[in-house]
Amino acid sequence: YCGDSRLQQDALDRVSAWKSRYGPKMPLAVDCTAELIRCKVLDSSGRLKSHELILSYGLALVRFVNLITERKQKMVSIPLRQLAREVDIPIWVVDLRHELTHGKLPRLALCRKGCDVVLDWLRKMYWSRQLGNNLCEESEGEDEEEEQEEVEANAELDSDGWE
Repeated sequence: YCGDSRLQQDALDRVSAWKSRYGPKMPLAVDCTAELIRCKVLDSSGRLKSHELILSYGLALVRFVNLITERKQKMVSIPLRQLAREVDIPIWVVDLRHELTHGKLPRLALCRKGCDVVLDWLRKMYWSRQLGNNLCEESEGEDEEEEQEEVEANAELDSDGWE
């Protein structure tokens, strides 16, 4: 969450070592966070073309929605939108996942925004709890400024265009 791609790559290397030791016992939130951060590191490197970045972000976002919601799935199939609401994932992220899986690929900017929103969700719902809210306290000042922009952007993304 620091934004320094060198430190993020070090963290990714550490997570990879952890994953090789723990395999399927790796917490889903750690795995999802690593995949999303890996996308951001690749994006900042400038080595991938726009289409490749969309596919990379897309796979990470699809895996996040599927893995986080599948634990809540019962014997009777429950729509992803309902499951997402239950765990506080924005509906437009589920719609983005649907477009990535079944429709035309979205713009890179929307994939980046989805990644940022999902990373923020992971920070609030998993990492801040693991780290005793220290992570939230560090970024509180910047959160207030970005919150208004995010509310406006999400309102636009939640509009009927995604229905």
